[in-house]
Amino acid sequence: MRFYKTIDIYITKKFLGTFFYAIALILSIAVVFDMSENLDEFISKDITWGTIISEYYLNFIPYFANLFSPLFTFIAVIYFTSKMAYNTEIIAILSNGVSYTRLMRPYMVSAFILATFSFTLGNYVIPPANETMNQFRQFYIDNNPQVVSTEINIHRQIEPGVFIYMRRFNASNVGDRFTLEKFDGAELVEKLTADNIRWDEESGKWILNNWWKRIIYDTHEEFEKGYRLDTILNMTPEDYKVVKNQMENYTSPELKKEIALMKMRGVNTVEWEIERHKRVAGPFSAFILTIIGAGLASRKIKGGLGLHLGLGLLFSFSYILFMQISTVFAVSGSASPLLAVWIPNLGYSIIAFFVFRWAAR
Repeated sequence: MRFYKTIDIYITKKFLGTFFYAIALILSIAVVFDMSENLDEFISKDITWGTIISEYYLNFIPYFANLFSPLFTFIAVIYFTSKMAYNTEIIAILSNGVSYTRLMRPYMVSAFILATFSFTLGNYVIPPANETMNQFRQFYIDNNPQVVSTEINIHRQIEPGVFIYMRRFNASNVGDRFTLEKFDGAELVEKLTADNIRWDEESGKWILNNWWKRIIYDTHEEFEKGYRLDTILNMTPEDYKVVKNQMENYTSPELKKEIALMKMRGVNTVEWEIERHKRVAGPFSAFILTIIGAGLASRKIKGGLGLHLGLGLLFSFSYILFMQISTVFAVSGSASPLLAVWIPNLGYSIIAFFVFRWAAR
């Protein structure tokens, strides 16, 4: 038992130590390159270094750490396992009666720690940090505080049975050719049209200009019209302003609620659902990549550590490429977001199974 415990601690320390060393190294390089690229903007905007560090880089680091986590989990496993194999440590452990399945236990425990770390970051810590970082970038670096949707022919369900239409909604919070329709089941009971609709910041109300209303009863209809109508609607200008990668700013519970609301309004939620499923599929990949990495590197092969690392990079980048290709199918409507996001994990789970069997022989 003591021997097993010693092996578990040794491998876990090797795994986590290599991972955090590698991720710290790549993050240091990323910060240096990003700083050199944006230094002119920082100087010209007269931003204090305290603001740059607290609002940008302290949020930049966890985002990229989580982004590179699957890649460096795989590379870390390949690197330290390959060194153990070429120092005959793997052979020594197996020769002392430890099965290959038992040898994988500390690998899986370490993968669980990294997966939990990544899941917590991606679902709860990074989204609010992303919001601060993106606002900083938009205001100080991109010089574009808000990206407004330019879509035309906007159709929304703003609440059950209430639908609106606008030809366009612009940056001045004005929409033209506005129509609101209320339904009781499948029956139209009210229709309101206006030349344009404008958001009034002071009153928090919508102002309709040159409006015309039709109210439909069982036996008759009534008509009203006027030049101006102040009203409250279950929508805000932010509903029609699209900020790039906005879904990354929501924690997972908030993201789930927003998706439900968008579906009720008839908005396309594919990219939002992809983001939601990625937050689970990404951390889960740590287990799959750990099994593949340990299986490939636990045996001595011609080419040594260099070949092992080459195979690791090949598998890592093919996994990332597979993930990007599969999400394209979801965006195009050829596959559901859940299936598209999990296809790479399912495919590489099969590879992991055969690699494990090959390594355990």
